[in-house]
Amino acid sequence: MKKGLVSVLLTASMASMLLAGCGGGGEAADTQGQAGAQTGEKQNVQLTVWGAENDQAILKEFADSFAQEYAEYANFDIQVGVESESTAKDTVLTDVEAAADVYSFASDQLADLVNAGALQPVDDMDQVLQMYAGKTVDEVKQSNTEGSVDAAMMNGKLYAFPRTADNGYFLYYDSNVLSEEDVKSWDSLLAAAESAGKKVGMTLASGWYDASFFYSAGFTTSLNEDGSTSMDWNKEADYSGVDVANAMIHIASSPAFMAIADGDISNQLASGQLCAAVSGVWDSGVAESTYGDGYAAAILPTFTVAGEQVQQLSVVGCKLVAVNAYSENVGWATLFADWITNEEAQAKSFAQNGTGPSNVNVMNTDAVQQNVAIATLGEQTNYGVVQSVGQNFWDPAATFGEMVATGVLKEGDTAGIQAALDTLVDGVTAPIQ
Repeated sequence: MKKGLVSVLLTASMASMLLAGCGGGGEAADTQGQAGAQTGEKQNVQLTVWGAENDQAILKEFADSFAQEYAEYANFDIQVGVESESTAKDTVLTDVEAAADVYSFASDQLADLVNAGALQPVDDMDQVLQMYAGKTVDEVKQSNTEGSVDAAMMNGKLYAFPRTADNGYFLYYDSNVLSEEDVKSWDSLLAAAESAGKKVGMTLASGWYDASFFYSAGFTTSLNEDGSTSMDWNKEADYSGVDVANAMIHIASSPAFMAIADGDISNQLASGQLCAAVSGVWDSGVAESTYGDGYAAAILPTFTVAGEQVQQLSVVGCKLVAVNAYSENVGWATLFADWITNEEAQAKSFAQNGTGPSNVNVMNTDAVQQNVAIATLGEQTNYGVVQSVGQNFWDPAATFGEMVATGVLKEGDTAGIQAALDTLVDGVTAPIQ
């Protein structure tokens, strides 16, 4: 921190102007700040912060330490609430002005949030970071992995602070039930699970998960300039879209397969029914406690497409923390977003919650390198795809996955599968209204 320099370099009213920034409530916040400066009173600053359910405790710790760190400047009231990174964009875009001042989200949501004007660019807050946090925006970029920084940028600007580089999935398994050979393919994995009277779990009713099968077979998605999505899943790539769908249906129809609702993997792991599950580092704690000395992880299995084994790829990404462009305290919100994503915070998040850091120094520590889940994620990243899609992708993709999971689509029903693929692609590629 270089807070000691602030009193020398800035008057209190100028500090208030920086902290108010350019947010929706900037003018009002600045007026209040200057009034406080003239009377010698500290500002009263209210911030609302959204994060995942398993981050609530640590976010409250960060809120307390932040309030102590900057106590000479303001009295803070920081409220922490639950909002999954996977649904943050949808909640924010329902009413941007009513959304939290600071919130976490998955990196694939960045484009929609930027296009909606929901994010305060970090680059525009460089002076605040220098004066109060003792760092530049360039230093923020340099301290995190190149991939996580790229994921947080659009149109040449940094729009969010990288927090993790672990937003991908792989296979957890119980090595007391399954061997290393069993988990190499979906065929052998499901056969071994069935023999043991256990299940293998994966989410299918999600465009983040079910896309992995299509990407593995050579299909693509891409984001157009108008925010719409290009998709080729009902055409020919290395295989046909029908071939891939048949492979998914074959897996889902196994008596050893359990289709799990998005976000419910941890509960199903804890139930003891699963000997393996596709998930990410956020479920490492419950997987380890469930499997005990059998706790193990591996890259995703191969699966059979048109009689051939294809390595299953995963969607990889990062978790980011952003500031609402309409925050009435956009400067303080920026400082708090930096506070919960800096090197110390990422080290603490890894130690307490097992999150995979994007900070280079934390990533290179022995503790991180020896972590089973994060090490496996690093290996899986070699078989990963960065997903690029627009807002019209998610609902049709989830619906298609649900049709596979629930048996609406039947293996070998080419006409029915092709019709479902046509509907999927029509919905995903529809123009943005």
